[in-house]
Amino acid sequence: MTDAATPLSQTILRGLACKCPRCGQGKLFAGFLTLAPACARCGLDYAFIDSDDGPAIFIIMIAGAIVVFTALIIEVKYQPPFWVHAALWIPLILAVTLWPLRAAKSLLIALQFHHKAAEGRLIDRAPK
Repeated sequence: MTDAATPLSQTILRGLACKCPRCGQGKLFAGFLTLAPACARCGLDYAFIDSDDGPAIFIIMIAGAIVVFTALIIEVKYQPPFWVHAALWIPLILAVTLWPLRAAKSLLIALQFHHKAAEGRLIDRAPK
């Protein structure tokens, strides 16, 4: 399938599966969050990828809301000692931040490829 003919739904599925945004078969990552230099299947060079901290910000905001809301409910309802809070929330924070981070980064990369997103460029206009 060509780049222009790839529907958005398929791009999203490729992103969530952490696969190459063009062919959907090659691996996107060489490590946990380390990108491969290129797709092993179709040869797409991953040099265009610039996801930066975007996925981490989304995950932090969502995870923060979940953990704070749940911690407040538990505190108001049961008033457990502080060690219980530490035992509950540290693993929950790690789970809700690290588990979806790889898929969120891959999804953002796939959407960047689908929409041909790039750095802004100034247009050099000739004087009239």
